[in-house]
Amino acid sequence: MRLIGLTGGIGSGKSTVSGMLRALGAEVIDADELAREVVRPGEPALAEIARRFPGTVDAGGRLDRAALAGRIFADPGERAALNGIVHPRIQAEVQRRTAALAAAGAEAVIYDAALLMENGLHRAMDAVIVVWVPLEVQRERLMARDGLDRAAAEERLRAQMPLDEKRALATWVVDNSGSREDTRRQVEAIWGALARRGG
Repeated sequence: MRLIGLTGGIGSGKSTVSGMLRALGAEVIDADELAREVVRPGEPALAEIARRFPGTVDAGGRLDRAALAGRIFADPGERAALNGIVHPRIQAEVQRRTAALAAAGAEAVIYDAALLMENGLHRAMDAVIVVWVPLEVQRERLMARDGLDRAAAEERLRAQMPLDEKRALATWVVDNSGSREDTRRQVEAIWGALARRGG
């Protein structure tokens, strides 16, 4: 079985590409979904976050994502502390799900992770797909999507590796700056290439 990394940057359209791959029949493991699962009420990671980041878990015992984001995006040390709590648990679940899919006969699994390269996980992949847009497009989409001003958008962009650097490490690049149909054609071509390689 081949493990294919899918990454991009905030506002690049990675989720759109992931959805297109699913529609083509790809098995996708989504790191963002796993990140939400490991911090559900009652999970050990949430208790650790509550201790390390006071005021980020609400009275109902749920993670206050906005409060946590306000702490971590401005401070690389705080971001690293959060990653140290959450990422090992995500990776353990990725390994469990990958093994289950391999046992079920899957030939290729897409691992969808925004921080694939920042965390060095791309080195363990058989190939990597990067969803790319020009920086100015990325910034504008992020501001529109999240209602951010330019300074706040820049702060979030600085928290990730620039897309041009990710692009240089990619096996395949999906240029998502055009139409949805243009993006779909690129995704279909990549999926076809994966199929020709036998997964």
